[in-house]
Amino acid sequence: MKQKSIIRTLTPIVIVIAAVAFTAATLMKNKKENTAKTALVAQTNSSVAVRATIVKAQPLQQQFTANGNFVPARQLNFPSEISGRVTSVLVDEGSQVKKGQTLAIIKADQLNVDVESATAAYQNALNDKTRFENAFTTGGVTRQQLDQANLALSNAEARLTQAKLRINDTYVKSSINGIVNKRFIEPGTVVAPGTQMFELVDISVLKLQVAVKENQVAQLKAGDQVSIGVSVFPDKTFSGKIAFIAPKADNSLSFPMEITLTSNPGQIVRAGMYGTALFNLPSSAPVTLIPRSAFVGGVNSNEVFTINPDSTAVLRNVIAGRILGDQVEILKGLKEGEAVITSGQINLSDGTKISLVE
Repeated sequence: MKQKSIIRTLTPIVIVIAAVAFTAATLMKNKKENTAKTALVAQTNSSVAVRATIVKAQPLQQQFTANGNFVPARQLNFPSEISGRVTSVLVDEGSQVKKGQTLAIIKADQLNVDVESATAAYQNALNDKTRFENAFTTGGVTRQQLDQANLALSNAEARLTQAKLRINDTYVKSSINGIVNKRFIEPGTVVAPGTQMFELVDISVLKLQVAVKENQVAQLKAGDQVSIGVSVFPDKTFSGKIAFIAPKADNSLSFPMEITLTSNPGQIVRAGMYGTALFNLPSSAPVTLIPRSAFVGGVNSNEVFTINPDSTAVLRNVIAGRILGDQVEILKGLKEGEAVITSGQINLSDGTKISLVE
């Protein structure tokens, strides 16, 4: 009885052990079968799928744009040249003024006194000179005394001229043709030399200020015609002419440029508006271009993969030129008709078997 009891106890354990052993054997068998299948697939499909394009030489259509703002041809912050109290302001903001037109008048009482005093001193020096000349002919004065009288007359004349100029400065006159954009004074304002009184702008000619990159500026020159678009007039096209190209690049390695607006019917384009210059350059001789995506790790690497006749990848060193959107100019390292890989390079090394994907 005792032996039968032991057998009944061991039977479930034996069954469990047998089941575990059977499961382990089955898993091992499946693993071997999967490994064999994987090896077979790797053996039959060991190439890397890539996309490629054929290297071609083609004429370069050079068109690019640059954005900027319109500024007046001339802008003048008009300061006072003398001290005094403003008695009259003759223009308002928005007034059109001409060169030489009086804009304001500054009180001139003290300056009038200065002119009267300088006039009297001048007349006295003139009389002295006349007396000394008459006395010199009779030997009454020396040559040195006569020269001193002449010098005193010259100094008195200079002081009178200066006093009269200061009087003229009390009449504040415009030095340009333009429009009063801002007025900073009112009657009664006390000004000193340098006090800003008006901001004058000449909008008879507008200039579009833009900046172009170094690979673009080399193909431009002063006098070139440019098409201009204005953001607030999307259906209109204006013309312009390059007036100035900076001889030195700014901190962003771009070259500031000014384009004179040569057509502005009705003066509808105004200073401060946003504009776009469109540069259309003549087509150049054919150049070799490849997609930017063909470069391994970026254009600066100067490395691409080409395809050998035996369908293997070849790592090539090239010399890149201008970057033109999603295309890059190749100066050296590739020939027309060669195939260059444009995707899938991350899985490639020199000599890797490849298969093309349409």
